[in-house]
Amino acid sequence: MQQQRPGPARLTPAALRLSVRALLALLVCLLALPAAADRPAQPQDRPTVLATRVDDTVTPVIAAHIEDGIREAGREGHAALLVELNTPGGLLTSTREIVQGFFASDVPVIVYVAPSGARAASAGAYITMAAHIAAMAPGTHIGAGTPVTGEGETASEKVVNDSAAFAVAIAEQRGRNVEFADDMVRDGISVSDREALRRGVTDITAASRTELLAAADGRTVTLAQGQQTVLDTAGAQIDEYGLGFFGEVRQLLASPELAFLFLSLGTLAVIYELASPGMGFGGIIGAILLILGFVALSVLPFNAAGLLLLGLAAALFAGEVLTPGVGVFAAGGTVALVLSGVFLFRGETGVDPAVLWPTALVVGGGSVLAGRLAWRARRAPVTSGGELLIGQEATVAAARGDRAQVLLEGAWWTVRSRDGSALANGARVRVVDREDLDLVVEPVPPPGPSPPHPKESPS
Repeated sequence: MQQQRPGPARLTPAALRLSVRALLALLVCLLALPAAADRPAQPQDRPTVLATRVDDTVTPVIAAHIEDGIREAGREGHAALLVELNTPGGLLTSTREIVQGFFASDVPVIVYVAPSGARAASAGAYITMAAHIAAMAPGTHIGAGTPVTGEGETASEKVVNDSAAFAVAIAEQRGRNVEFADDMVRDGISVSDREALRRGVTDITAASRTELLAAADGRTVTLAQGQQTVLDTAGAQIDEYGLGFFGEVRQLLASPELAFLFLSLGTLAVIYELASPGMGFGGIIGAILLILGFVALSVLPFNAAGLLLLGLAAALFAGEVLTPGVGVFAAGGTVALVLSGVFLFRGETGVDPAVLWPTALVVGGGSVLAGRLAWRARRAPVTSGGELLIGQEATVAAARGDRAQVLLEGAWWTVRSRDGSALANGARVRVVDREDLDLVVEPVPPPGPSPPHPKESPS
C-alpha cells in the first residue's frame, strides 16, 4: 500500500496573529534605535549647580542663608554653589561667618559679581576673594574694604589692622593677590573687573552664567581638609535657591535704624494707650511695633546693656504719664533712650544719629503730651455713666421682688429698691444712688389731687 506524503503545513489563525504581532514589535524596535542614538542626555544626567543671589547689605540673615545653601548643595549632590553678588558691604561679623563657611565647605563655591554695574564693595570683596572660584561680569568692580563705624567714620587703627590681616589671610588661603588685599583695607582701593583679573584678585571674567560655568569647568579647587576636586560645571542645570518670603522679611528688618524706630515708637503707642484708654488701637499698634522691633533685634548683634536702657526709658516715660509734673521723668527717659541707641548694638553696627536724636526727642515730647492729656482727663467732670442718672425717673419693667429693669438714656439698667420692698411693673421710681453696676431707686409718690381754687368773694 502506497503511503501518501504529508502536504505543506498550514498556519492556524492563532499562529498567524502571533506572527504578525512579533513582526510589528520588531519593526517598532528598529525604528526606535536611531532616535535613541540621537537623543540628547536627559536633564538628570547633567550636573547641577545650586544658585542664590545676594543683592543687599550683608547681614546675619544673609550669612545664615549662604550657610544653609552650602549644606543644601552638599546634601543634594550639586556640583557647586553659585553665589551671585551685588552688595555695598555689610557687617564684618557676618562676613567672617560667610568666609569661615567657604573655608569649611565640602562643595565648591563660585562667587560671581554680576550683573554689569554691580559691585563687591567692603564685605563683598572679602566674600568674593574667599570663594574657590572668584568671577566678575564686565563693568563691575571690587574693593573698598576699609571698615567703618555705625556713624560712617573710619574705624580705629586696631580694627583696621585686624581687618587687613583678615583680608591678607583670605588671599593667602586662596592664592590671590596679597598686596591688593592689604591695600583695599588700609587705603580703600577699588579696581574694575579687568584689573582684578590682571592682578590675580579674581579667576574669571564672564558675561553670563553659561559662560562662567563653561570657563570654570575642569578647574581644580581645594576643599575643606585639603581635598581637591575638579569642577564639572559645563552645561550644568541651574537650581535656584532664594531667601523665601520670611527670609526677605527678616532681611528687611535687619536694620539698626528700623529696630530702634519700632521699639521707640511702639513704646510711645503703648504709653498713649495707658494715658487715654479707648478702643485699643494705640495698644495694638504699639504691640505690633514692639514685636517687629524684637524680631529685628533677633537678627542683629545687640548688647544687653542697651536693652536694659531701653526698658528704663520706657519705665520713665510711663512714670511721666502716670504722675505728670515738670517733665523730669520725660527728660530722664529721653536721655536713657539716646544711650540705648548708642549701646544697643555691638561692633560696627549702630543707629544713625540722624535717626537716633529725632526719635528720642519725639518720644520724649510725646510722653509729656500724653501725661498732660491723662491729667486733664482725670480732672475733667464726669460726662457719662451711672452718676448722671441720679435724680432721674423711670418706669419699672420685668420686676422680680425688690429688683427690676428700667430704661434710662437709651440703655437698660438693673435697679433695686432702696428699702428692700417689692417693685411692681409699671410703677414709677426715682434713681437715688448707684452701687457697682446697679442703680438704687425709691418709689415716686403718685401725684395728689389738685387743691381747689379759692372762690372770689362778691364785692
